[in-house]
Amino acid sequence: MPSALRAVFDAGMRRLASDPYGHGSTPVKADADRREATIGGVVVRYYISAAVLMVTVVRVVYI
Repeated sequence: MPSALRAVFDAGMRRLASDPYGHGSTPVKADADRREATIGGVVVRYYISAAVLMVTVVRVVYI
């Protein structure tokens, strides 16, 4: 990933981490804690575990 895109992606991930249900994310199927967002042109799929305040990224697709 080029460094300029990486900087945009990192900044977007920091914003997403502060509000994982916001920033244009959408639920995957019927599970509100399983989310997908496009950050700097990169598709990110992740799970949210509010009980332990953790966001786990399970897939990042950059082409």
